[in-house]
Amino acid sequence: MQLKDRRVLITGASQGIGDGLARAFAEEGCSVSLVARSAEKLNALANELRAEFGVTIDVLPIDLTQSGALAEVVDFAGSIDILVNNAGAIPGGTLWEVDEEAWRSGWELKVFGYINLTRTVYAGMKQRGSGVILNNIGNGGQNFDFNYIAGTTGNAALMAFTCALGGRSLDDGIRVVGVNAGPVATERITKVLKSHAARSLGDENRSGELLSTYPLGRAATVKEVADLFVYLASSRSSYTSGTIVTVDGGITSKRSIA
Repeated sequence: MQLKDRRVLITGASQGIGDGLARAFAEEGCSVSLVARSAEKLNALANELRAEFGVTIDVLPIDLTQSGALAEVVDFAGSIDILVNNAGAIPGGTLWEVDEEAWRSGWELKVFGYINLTRTVYAGMKQRGSGVILNNIGNGGQNFDFNYIAGTTGNAALMAFTCALGGRSLDDGIRVVGVNAGPVATERITKVLKSHAARSLGDENRSGELLSTYPLGRAATVKEVADLFVYLASSRSSYTSGTIVTVDGGITSKRSIA
């Protein structure tokens, strides 16, 4: 993808899709800065990537919701070519199951975290006249979900934010793109499916029955999603900005009145 030696900052990089993103960009020869809360997980991943790909991997264990965290992240990462906003998971539940504290906490890291880090990084990219900002959002923003109301609302907001900013950002030499992944084979989707099975089927151990309804009878692999980010970050996607790319096996489009 012609990304060798590009400098990439990935938040939420210690597990799940974040782990896959780190591997995908390291495989391309990028210098990668990893940010997440868990120092143990970050250091283990960094050591593995350095050994396998021979690239520069820097880590910063930090809670992005803490005061002064964003400034510390920007200072740590320095001048970057690519930002991947990936930190945060908004809690599931109905309007009455997600109280104000949980709702605000979920939005603080994912919604406002994406917005505030983008605002901070954008200035440096604009000064240099180049950069790519990729937001890992989720197809809940397209499929309004009563049982995921805080997440579906937050994701829809991030979709609007991405399109609004990315519609003008090429004037500054910057591309802003969102990715809406559907269910991805991570620990998180396992927990979500168990919760849904408990609610709808009365038994969390029947979660496999829900998985069988997905396209191809499975969730997306982490690599399938991470590889899309790599392409969107590359110059081969240089005319892509202000849009959302959905990778969910057709779930969003598979609608019928019958």
